[in-house]
Amino acid sequence: MTTELQFGLDTFGDVTVDLAGAPLPQHQVIRNVLAEAVLADEVGVDAFGVGEHHRDDYAVSAPDVVLAAAAARTSRITLGTAVTVLSSDDPIRVYERFATLDALSDGRAEVTLGRGSFTESFPLFGLDLNDYERLFEEKLDLFAALRSEDKVAWQGSIRTPLEPTHVHPKTARGTLPAWIGVGGSPESVVRAARYGFPMMLAIIGGDPARFAPYVELYRHALEQLEQPILPIGVHSPGFVAASDDEARELLYPHFQANRNRIGRERGWGPATRAQYDAEVDHGSLYVGSPETVAQKIAATVRTLGVSRFDLKYSNGTMPHEHLMETIRLYGTEVVPRVRELLT
Repeated sequence: MTTELQFGLDTFGDVTVDLAGAPLPQHQVIRNVLAEAVLADEVGVDAFGVGEHHRDDYAVSAPDVVLAAAAARTSRITLGTAVTVLSSDDPIRVYERFATLDALSDGRAEVTLGRGSFTESFPLFGLDLNDYERLFEEKLDLFAALRSEDKVAWQGSIRTPLEPTHVHPKTARGTLPAWIGVGGSPESVVRAARYGFPMMLAIIGGDPARFAPYVELYRHALEQLEQPILPIGVHSPGFVAASDDEARELLYPHFQANRNRIGRERGWGPATRAQYDAEVDHGSLYVGSPETVAQKIAATVRTLGVSRFDLKYSNGTMPHEHLMETIRLYGTEVVPRVRELLT
């Protein structure tokens, strides 16, 4: 996995509306996500990630299937997840599916493993939320063992022991590139280093600089554990339009609706315009013209010293047409400008 600066786009497959404000059916949203992946490839973006959710406001519950379709329609872009909820999946099946994707894409697959920001998959798949920590820790341990693609034996408390066996298919490069998604706990940072996974920081609010201690902790842990230097990435939301005013005004109603829906579930108060503007001006919401967004991304890359930046371009019900324009501007104007600013 390269440490050269790379730029990705992430989507959760949010259920969007058309330009008249009518909600689209999930099957159309999935087809639109595929079109977005194709455009991202065409405009030179390095990576495209699709999240996994099991709710009515997100259309994608099987990212690997969507990515397999994208593999057949693209030629160069890396295809991965944002994130795969490993806690409620089977590590062996995850490895098998993404090794298959790697074959279909001619070596362009990756996976980001995490616990996700929602818990609907636990009751859906008959799992107990009381086992939240144990499930992730043990499943990650097994997945890490699978990455050697040698014969694997494993024992834990969540399944019967795995007798020495091979998992198929094997990848052409001998392993599957994988990241661990980290939301900001020191324990998660050290875990990523301990297992030798690159770390993807999900920075979805506040000043990105507050994550600098986690970057330093990760690098220190890698050194102490005698692990090689590994990439660090940032995943943050944003939206690009022709001007700052257009971007802010187009995004706000969709941002507000999405934040309020989640807020009602989690006991947050209603989102305000002042909060939104503050996050755009000083936080981790990369919204504006190509120049504005490029300047802000470059500042984050400099501050944290990361080698990958993924813009989560899907934002609640924002229409597909606006998302396509964001992708076009990101690939053709934002990314080249960030590279220029950092040279």
